[in-house]
Amino acid sequence: MKPLIASLSILLLFAILLDAFETIVLPRRVTRRFRFARFFYRIIWIPTASWARRISSSRRRESFLGFFGPLSLIMLLSVWANGLIFGFGVLYWAIESPLDASTAPHAFGTYIYLSGTTFFTLGYGDVTPTAPAGRVIAVFEAGIGFGFLALVIGYLPVIYQAFSRREASISLLDARAGSPPSAAELLRRHGHNIQELEQLLRDWERWAADLLESHLSYPVLCYYRSQHNNQSWLSALTAVLDASALVMVGIDGASKRQAQLTFAMARHAVVDLAQIFIASPRELTLDRLPADELDHLRAALRAAGVRLATGANAEQLLSELRAMYEPFVSTLADFLFIELPPWVPTAETYDNWQTSRWGRISRLAQQEQPSEQEEHF
Repeated sequence: MKPLIASLSILLLFAILLDAFETIVLPRRVTRRFRFARFFYRIIWIPTASWARRISSSRRRESFLGFFGPLSLIMLLSVWANGLIFGFGVLYWAIESPLDASTAPHAFGTYIYLSGTTFFTLGYGDVTPTAPAGRVIAVFEAGIGFGFLALVIGYLPVIYQAFSRREASISLLDARAGSPPSAAELLRRHGHNIQELEQLLRDWERWAADLLESHLSYPVLCYYRSQHNNQSWLSALTAVLDASALVMVGIDGASKRQAQLTFAMARHAVVDLAQIFIASPRELTLDRLPADELDHLRAALRAAGVRLATGANAEQLLSELRAMYEPFVSTLADFLFIELPPWVPTAETYDNWQTSRWGRISRLAQQEQPSEQEEHF
């Protein structure tokens, strides 16, 4: 029985080390269906999502979900460390490694204690292995514990650097596309200088590529919420996809080529991230752009000097482009509890830079009384 337990403990250690390597070190996504880290996040996200559904206030729900990403990362690292300590403790016990300790016979808890002090390289010396096999395992465990600590120290800055890069571009979108961002606002605010739109779409092509690389390598970043409740990486990506689709349909003076490149990169990111979470695409329950809303969109753009192509062919192309990404962003939004942005702002809204706890600015001139529904209040 002991040899079988020893084999199982070695298998457990190998599985944890492989999972940690794939999650922290390996700079690409893993296509294997079963992974411990993925299983771990599935298990803890289910009760978290269930609890979030019971929170009626969107502000409190966002605050609650904001803790999930960082806290889950700490929990995953703790589970890995405890799993390694338990695995080595079982291995010591299975091979019945003689110990230089005051307790005899040696209980299972003594071996777990030896494993813990060795893994964290505490060096108390009150319990030490005396046989060659036990000493070899102890040295090996101490090396793994030291390396694990070094990986964690190097891992956390990488995570937060990727998060900061993502959020910087989202914040820049605030004055360019509104809060939350929308395709209509993005195009309307570039109506008098449509050439700038090409550079913006080029920047967001790179942003989508960076998002694809970082979030596929570190999927936990998808759970990290933005600084403001009315902003998110998914809503920003959706707004850019919407705007790119409109430019591809036809807008006077706008570069269709750059819109196609941005659309392709952004759609690629959305599809691959949906695959990471095994979130199958599905049709939206509510049409984000019904016929009357499309007319409203055209009117808003026309008032800003932006002319969107009309006709059956244009509407058909827009419908086909939307079908390429909306099912994916919809299922990701449902899974992550992120609200998709509208094509056209439903009412007069204020950008985040125009608001504060003490008031808001209207037309950069006068202070108005704040609304409790706005971001900073």
